[in-house]
Amino acid sequence: MKRFLLSVICALCMTSHAKAQDLSALARVDPVASTIQDGWWGRTDLSLFLSQGVPFRVFTLDAPARLVVDFREVDFSGVSSSDLLEDGGRIGAVRFGAFQPGWSRLVADLTEPMLPVEIGMPVDPNTGRATLDIMLKTTSQAEYAAASGAPEDPNWTPAFLNAPVVEQEADKGFTVVLDPGHGGVDPGAERDGVTEKELILSFARTLADELRRAGVNVVLTRDEDIFVALETRVAIAHLHKGDIFISLHADILRQGGAKGATVYTLSEEAADEATLQLVARHDRSAVLAGTDLTGSDDQVTEILLDFARLETAPRSGALAKELARGMREAGGPMNRRSLRRAGFSVLKSADIPSVLIELGFLSSERDLNNLRDPVWRQGIARGISQSILVWRDEDAARAALVRQ
Repeated sequence: MKRFLLSVICALCMTSHAKAQDLSALARVDPVASTIQDGWWGRTDLSLFLSQGVPFRVFTLDAPARLVVDFREVDFSGVSSSDLLEDGGRIGAVRFGAFQPGWSRLVADLTEPMLPVEIGMPVDPNTGRATLDIMLKTTSQAEYAAASGAPEDPNWTPAFLNAPVVEQEADKGFTVVLDPGHGGVDPGAERDGVTEKELILSFARTLADELRRAGVNVVLTRDEDIFVALETRVAIAHLHKGDIFISLHADILRQGGAKGATVYTLSEEAADEATLQLVARHDRSAVLAGTDLTGSDDQVTEILLDFARLETAPRSGALAKELARGMREAGGPMNRRSLRRAGFSVLKSADIPSVLIELGFLSSERDLNNLRDPVWRQGIARGISQSILVWRDEDAARAALVRQ
């Protein structure tokens, strides 16, 4: 059962009874009726009660073991993982949310190898309500690995690849690609009801407005609450011929009392334990969102073209220094070591100067209050925007000297 996949179009939703229902654009999950329960002989049942039937697909991924369900489209508002999970069950954690435009995703972490043996979504012909039922059974690791993997579906294409690309003139102007971290099924850091994905998207929009007012072309890797894979973020930058790439974050570090903004450039080695923790947290988003990592090492190797980086690395370093200066002059506050290097995956483009900005840490009360403050966000955005303009002009001058 290699590359297990089931897709259902829910034809029963189109019966005459269901047509009489006032169906919303999104199917809503009933958190009270929905359950995940372990049974005898290695059986686990997942049941999601939905306000209407929707197309869906189911598959499993390995390393780590995960069950993935994609829906078109489901509203998980009001549902928490604690509503579904049993303590000590064969499903250890579950996440859900927007994945890409028009699609939602549920990812369940499996504590042991289990494969779906029965899947269905019966629809009530009178009400239009539906129940997604998935029965999993424990299996051997070898059988699980053989059956797992992202399905090859020609209709399943990242949304940005479907969007028409506007042909740009030879003098296209200066393009900045802003990358709001996390999104959709991956919330990033969370504290006191605040999520990193929401704060950072709000800041990215503010920064984009500042840059556009200065005549800069701006592309956002996401402009809504959707998940974007790490490699896709870099691909978007290349698709739009970005001149620089800036990834934006606001993480949590419990150790060391981390606080203040930090600007990172690429390095294969992290300088300290705190930086290693950040790299692990940022790059785990692929696992959190149920992304198949098979072959990812080869893709990264292809991107890391050493000869191209000889030119790009110092340009990224100069950009990082200018950004740190501008943010400090805008009031910061900055981390005591505001310039650092780390192996973040989104910085691994060989031909586009790339930096990652930690605007602050949600684990710091001061930073959290700043990130919530629209006045602070506006000031820092203005400082970053002005720094980008300074770097752009200085970088162009340096390029002219090199050509001479």
